[in-house]
Amino acid sequence: MVKEIARKIKIPGGVSTSLSQDVFTASGPKGTVERKFWFPGIKIDVREREVLVDAESVRIEQKAMVGTFASHIKNLVKGVSEGFECKMTIVYAHFPMQVKVEGKTLVIGNFLGEKKPRVARILGDTDVKVSGNEVFISGINKEDVGQTAANIEQKTKIRRFDPRVFQDGIYIVQKA
Repeated sequence: MVKEIARKIKIPGGVSTSLSQDVFTASGPKGTVERKFWFPGIKIDVREREVLVDAESVRIEQKAMVGTFASHIKNLVKGVSEGFECKMTIVYAHFPMQVKVEGKTLVIGNFLGEKKPRVARILGDTDVKVSGNEVFISGINKEDVGQTAANIEQKTKIRRFDPRVFQDGIYIVQKA
């Protein structure tokens, strides 16, 4: 009995995909994103309106990587067609924070009354906007958007104080 482990990913209208060497490229209305996919025994076949990810054998490693590659390709296609967004909330009770975007960094000033500002990196082509007590992160690469949100959240992690009392920070409240 042969088990079918191939995965098909449907490509929506307005999105074009290509595979050159091991680099998969997806282009759509929001932009273009590319990623390198390689694993022994895994084949990616780009067709007219679908992408087929298949393995030469049914070993556990190949089966797991087929699912992983299919998920990454789905995220690339969704990113160039719809994009990804993350909403964060600035919370402070003791010292008002000043949050601003400077180039490819987010500067967090006066966090818990500290004199030195904390700086979080913004990855890739991710857009970060600060509006009042909210931070909006958007982009076409899911990994860059998520890692930028994680960088911001980690920079406001409380270390010296009781987190039950000092709940100040910037927290993820919504992902889309």
